[in-house]
Amino acid sequence: MPSVYILRCSDDSFYVGSTWELERRVSEHNLGLGAAYTRRRRPVELVWNADYERIDEAYAMEKRIQGWSRAKRQALIDGRTDLLPELSSRSWASLRQRHGRDEGGVS
Repeated sequence: MPSVYILRCSDDSFYVGSTWELERRVSEHNLGLGAAYTRRRRPVELVWNADYERIDEAYAMEKRIQGWSRAKRQALIDGRTDLLPELSSRSWASLRQRHGRDEGGVS
């Protein structure tokens, strides 16, 4: 069954992927047969996953999560899905503030 997953790497970073066979893929990451990113950050630990009916759905969710902040990924891992909308808007608000932009555009 297609799955999307998040691994916690040895350096405490997250890796997001999708696969047809979750157990095999996590094992490959830990054997150094996975992505180059995880190869340099072993061992890895599976901290979250979700199953999908179709691989294209899993791949789309993988790409979506890859674009998320660390805080938003951590909320998903912790099962705090109620925080996801707030974390999305907070990151945009802080980005605007950091770059001197208000509601009307460039300051």
